[in-house]
Amino acid sequence: MALQDTASLTIAELREFASFAACEQRYIKRSLDIGLGRQDAFELWARDPNEHESIARQYRAYRDLTALRDTLPDEGATEGFESFMGKLLGITAFDLSQERLESFSAYRFLYERLLGAEARPWLPSAFCAAAALPQIRPDKRKKLLQSLSESAATAPGWSDRQPAFYPEFVEAEAA
Repeated sequence: MALQDTASLTIAELREFASFAACEQRYIKRSLDIGLGRQDAFELWARDPNEHESIARQYRAYRDLTALRDTLPDEGATEGFESFMGKLLGITAFDLSQERLESFSAYRFLYERLLGAEARPWLPSAFCAAAALPQIRPDKRKKLLQSLSESAATAPGWSDRQPAFYPEFVEAEAA
């Protein structure tokens, strides 16, 4: 039964990923390569000098991910969460300002994998705060904020199940 539940949840993750726009899928895969140190993102993802510079900026923005994973506060913490949220907000603002993540769902999908399931309670507030920053164009800001459902924003609890599906780059010939 547990194996069947795991398989069902993995299929749900695959379907969710497939529902994202192609630019979101590409950005999520690239971000996971950078944030998890899976691949050399310059070699794999840089198609031109502008994208090479974007990847370099993303490497710099993601340098605090390891510290974030290590300092994740308890869900009900009222002290000591400022440093965590500040760093999370900075990285989130970077990602949203790239204009490749179109929704909270895509953001949550990425960050559950970058930080782990324990980060789920913190993601709606970081997303809202970053989406409301002046770096985000007003039309984009509106779309992002409207993508956060009331149920996601007011969830009474979050699953502690770790993600199972981590999308990766696939060569066009291999596909």
